[in-house]
Amino acid sequence: MTSRKTVLVLGGSSDIGRAAARAFAKAGYDVGLAGRDLGVLEPDAADLRARYNVEVGLHKFDVLDTGSFDGFVASLATLPDVVISIVGLLGVQQNAESDLAHATAIMRSNYEGPSLILGLFAEKFLDRGSGTLVGVSSVAGDRGRASNYVYGSAKAGFSAFLSGLRARASSSGVHVVTVKPGFVRTKMTEGMKLIGPLTVEASVVGDAIFQAVERSTDVVYVSGKWRLVMLIIKTLPEAVFKKLKF
Repeated sequence: MTSRKTVLVLGGSSDIGRAAARAFAKAGYDVGLAGRDLGVLEPDAADLRARYNVEVGLHKFDVLDTGSFDGFVASLATLPDVVISIVGLLGVQQNAESDLAHATAIMRSNYEGPSLILGLFAEKFLDRGSGTLVGVSSVAGDRGRASNYVYGSAKAGFSAFLSGLRARASSSGVHVVTVKPGFVRTKMTEGMKLIGPLTVEASVVGDAIFQAVERSTDVVYVSGKWRLVMLIIKTLPEAVFKKLKF
């Protein structure tokens, strides 16, 4: 039986999920990849096994199927040392304004599902007295903008959940990390007009997640420039901010 540390990546088929899995596998962690389609996950699992000589397990997980969460957690042969939630749905703001089903999917994918599953793992970690939970949120949650307030509001809720959970667990040996990547070149942002100096590759986010876990960092702006940008945006008077159509 392996004595290596273990990491479970929820949303393992996403570009950031793959990058995070690589970063942890490179450091010697055994990896669990969770997602809706195990067939999509298998090539990445095979690559991690061959490249880093670690154990990689596959787990079926749908963030919208909250009724399956208890069974999912119970089915794991080993309670991981680290759980990372990277699942999410950017969606289309204009569609979400009139399509309630689309708005619901965005809100549940980015707030309800990730919060509930990390909450379940938190209870297990608190009972054990150790573990790290990582939630990938977004700078979009720092202040609601006209161009993506449905997505941003869900990420704001997720960030608030992580903040409260972190405070609750602060003296228990359990650590909670909030990661705010900003613009990332991924399949999800393909076709979007990204700002070069504020945009990073998925591999940078994966490495930042690993470093945050190793250093017990609380909140990570993957690009430090975003911390300054969002500080400015958050301090703008509402009368000024609501005139900015971005």
